[in-house]
Amino acid sequence: MVPLKQVSMVFAAGTALFSDGYANGVIGSVNTLLKRIYPKDVAKHHYSKTLSSLAFAGTIVGMLTFGYLSDKVGRKFGMMVATGIVAVFSALSAASSGGHNGSHQGLLAMLSACRFLLGIGVGAEYPCGSVAASEQSEEEGISKKSQHRWFALATNAMIDFGFVVAAFVPLVLFWIFGEHHLRAVWRLSLGLGVVPAVAVFIWRLRMENPTRYKKDSMRNARIPYLLIIRRYWLNLAAISLTWFIYDFITYPFGIYSSTIVDTITGGSSSLSVIFGWNVVINLFYMPGTIIGAFVVDYLGPKHTMITGLLCQAVMGFIMSGAYTHLKHHIGAFAVVYGVFLSFGELGPGNCLGLLASKTGPTAVRGQYYGAAAAIGKVGAFVGTWAFPPMIDAFGGPDSNRGNTGPFWVGSGLAIFSAIITFFFIRPLTQDGMLEEDKAFRAYLESHGWDTSQMGLTEEEEWSQASHGEKDVEREASIEKAA
Repeated sequence: MVPLKQVSMVFAAGTALFSDGYANGVIGSVNTLLKRIYPKDVAKHHYSKTLSSLAFAGTIVGMLTFGYLSDKVGRKFGMMVATGIVAVFSALSAASSGGHNGSHQGLLAMLSACRFLLGIGVGAEYPCGSVAASEQSEEEGISKKSQHRWFALATNAMIDFGFVVAAFVPLVLFWIFGEHHLRAVWRLSLGLGVVPAVAVFIWRLRMENPTRYKKDSMRNARIPYLLIIRRYWLNLAAISLTWFIYDFITYPFGIYSSTIVDTITGGSSSLSVIFGWNVVINLFYMPGTIIGAFVVDYLGPKHTMITGLLCQAVMGFIMSGAYTHLKHHIGAFAVVYGVFLSFGELGPGNCLGLLASKTGPTAVRGQYYGAAAAIGKVGAFVGTWAFPPMIDAFGGPDSNRGNTGPFWVGSGLAIFSAIITFFFIRPLTQDGMLEEDKAFRAYLESHGWDTSQMGLTEEEEWSQASHGEKDVEREASIEKAA
């Protein structure tokens, strides 16, 4: 029987990552629209790449900043601020304007600034929401055989679902408003990002910090960074590098899927055709992440990740080798391309968050996870800028080599990532965070560090409790004492 209350807390912590998938996914379709509405202005200042890249830059700032706040202030504080930022700047992105002059360049500049600030809120979710979800997945009541599954479904599956919805929303809005009202399409596509952020904000109001944070945080202690680096640097470096490679492969291919389809269809098809195929491609994220969520508890995150990476590499080589045939059959192209993305979600998509959140100690889990995720987003940032020049270097978007080159590179990097995972990343066990916290305490004590400073005081636990069940328990205890 599924423990609904405990599982709901995992999802409350992780579901806001839907906003990450939606925000990063929708900008691909918005770019396609902006190129048609403001072709000269977008091309003049490279705004299509700038919009994608600034969101990643903001995400990196959010990951690093809120990684620290997550550890020193609390998981719930970071989660609430993050959803607030996402809601506000999703709305402002949709309302972007060129000021009194109404210039298109001013509009695009404001949109770029809002995307950066939105990225900060999205980035904050990783070291706050994902970390809290990982800690909630090992709370009492959740089966040891499904701890990894619920985390993967509440985090990576939500990101991927965000990508799917981000592809579908512009298509539906285009059906509603038509070819002559594309401004309404792109503005509403961005503005609807407010809805999930507000919904999750309300859901989280009655949450409290996870038990692991209450018992093993260093909120009231000075963090011994040198000791921590000495113990965890190799594992963190390996996870960070594989995350860099994964995001370098995944985000450019996902964001530019509408552009790829536009190229495949010769650029003469209607937006409904381009957006429709974009939805089909993005749907392939879902079977990968959902099947992977059930596989990961049996194979373990390490071996599931290796399996996904090697399968993704094979699909990339198939796509590259058969491209001359696939480009004349858009359905076959979408299937093969979608399976390529799906294996990426089954492996590193699901497993990197697990490995980053459960191989480090609770005391610095937010910073540990935030650093690894930030390096991953650097990969995404680099990828969005490297993708178009890579195509040009291989012969341009009109040549077979230009369109297949990125897949050769991506497949080779997937194999390299699998090798790093095999040799340098240690496997996870059930209740791994509890065991790691015990080992970490013993390690600190062996180096003369006073572990009695760790954890929250009783007063802090009460002050951070939700206004629901915890207040009832407290009132009951007072009445009993009286």
